[in-house]
Amino acid sequence: MAPTAKAAKQEKKPDDKKKSSKPRNYDLGNGVMRFSRTRMYHKKALYKFMGKKVKATKKPAKPAFVTKQIGGDKNGKERKVFLKKRRNYYPTQDKIRKHPAKKTFKQHKRHLRSTLTPGTVCILLAGSHKGKRVVFLKQLHSGLLLVTGPMQINSCPLRRISQRYVIGTQTKIDVSGVKIPETINDEYFRRKREKRAKKEEGDIFQAKKEAYKVSDQRKADQKVVDKQVFEAIKKHPDRKVLLAYLSAMFGLRSSQYPHRMQF
Repeated sequence: MAPTAKAAKQEKKPDDKKKSSKPRNYDLGNGVMRFSRTRMYHKKALYKFMGKKVKATKKPAKPAFVTKQIGGDKNGKERKVFLKKRRNYYPTQDKIRKHPAKKTFKQHKRHLRSTLTPGTVCILLAGSHKGKRVVFLKQLHSGLLLVTGPMQINSCPLRRISQRYVIGTQTKIDVSGVKIPETINDEYFRRKREKRAKKEEGDIFQAKKEAYKVSDQRKADQKVVDKQVFEAIKKHPDRKVLLAYLSAMFGLRSSQYPHRMQF
């Protein structure tokens, strides 16, 4: 038998509409919402609830005690019994609580951004070498980053810098074969400050501050590390472009904003 018209209509009913993942009002981009505040005011029918005040319901207070009848002429006939019994013992002095000891800077955990991995080409934003592109080698115990130019490409030596003053790019170099000497640590970069000499007779302006001089050990370590990094750059498929990229300085022109760029 052919199905009736009523049964055919029931079969043709569409399935329940799937709920969309987006909310009713969402961001269209650049902070512009789909509906304005006035439109949402009417859509949610908030005007129905404006000016209405609901009286707060007061809960009945629980009695603190209950009166009980007591037999006997000399017992007062009734007695008040507290529902919540009081403690039998109250300490005369508060217990001394042990406060956790403050952790020193050495005990703090060191975190590293996920975009910064060994071999990442970074842009320096502070210091005397700001604007240069360098190669990130490893994170030291203090949390600072160990980077190098290399020296023969952009004159940036081995140095430490905080990850706050660095932009990590998507350009990577395979530095798995680079072996950094164990002596290169936080103590390696610490400046040696000599004690002031005692005041002597004569002109106080005669003593001049000695300018910083690079030690022979640093020069030797720089050559060892740069040689390995330079070999890793040569193995890169776009080595010619990479050498020009590392030697070029970073800068911004008018109407260029770093937060809108993809490095």
